[in-house]
Amino acid sequence: MLKFKNLCKFYQTEDVETVAIDNMEMTINKGEFVSVMGPSGCGKSTFLNIVGMLDNPTSGDYTFIGKEVSGLNERGLANIRKKHLGFIFQSFNLIDELSVWDNIELPLIYQNVPSYERKARVEAVLAKVDIAHRGEHMPQQLSGGQQQRVAVARALVSEPELILADEPTGNLDSKNGHDVMTLLQKLNYEGATIVMVTHSEMHAQYGSRIINLLDGKVLSDHKVENADEQYRLKVHDEIGEALSV
Repeated sequence: MLKFKNLCKFYQTEDVETVAIDNMEMTINKGEFVSVMGPSGCGKSTFLNIVGMLDNPTSGDYTFIGKEVSGLNERGLANIRKKHLGFIFQSFNLIDELSVWDNIELPLIYQNVPSYERKARVEAVLAKVDIAHRGEHMPQQLSGGQQQRVAVARALVSEPELILADEPTGNLDSKNGHDVMTLLQKLNYEGATIVMVTHSEMHAQYGSRIINLLDGKVLSDHKVENADEQYRLKVHDEIGEALSV
């Protein structure tokens, strides 16, 4: 799905040159759930911004769904973002003046999707993230976990090829964090490709692959053992809990 070759990102001031991404080589395939980890300053945010086409590399190649994107202008990048990418942020980034429904519908309005199709898509993603009963509420009326579910729904409504999650549990307590990670894992199991930046080793294990960065380079890259089996066991446990209530 995406491939980096000899990718570099430098930030230059009058006195100092900072290397954020250093000659990175990487391939992420369709259907993977990749957790990206590393200490502060290792290049995680820059990596995610380049993957999400919010920033351009200084040099090197970035191929997304078979298309070289590193040299595109802002209009070209924006068109790809709108059509192919979904973003989930640590701070939710919901618009307080809009209802849950309107927050989720907004990306479809920007894409000129007809009203009947917008209605069907919003209803579908509200049900998928189990928050259909909150559609008319305002963001301030929701818990942090519910707001993050709305943010996930907003990312999904455009039916993106790739979901990018930036510390999606960073502002949540342990229970809501688990709930959001279980939801992301479920979406991945259903076919979504996800790239997530996280500081949490526990939440990184929800993915199928973990990449550790250090000083803008890939320090390690490994598969999560038995990721599919872990998912099935979690679903089995949750069904058992529901039946016992």
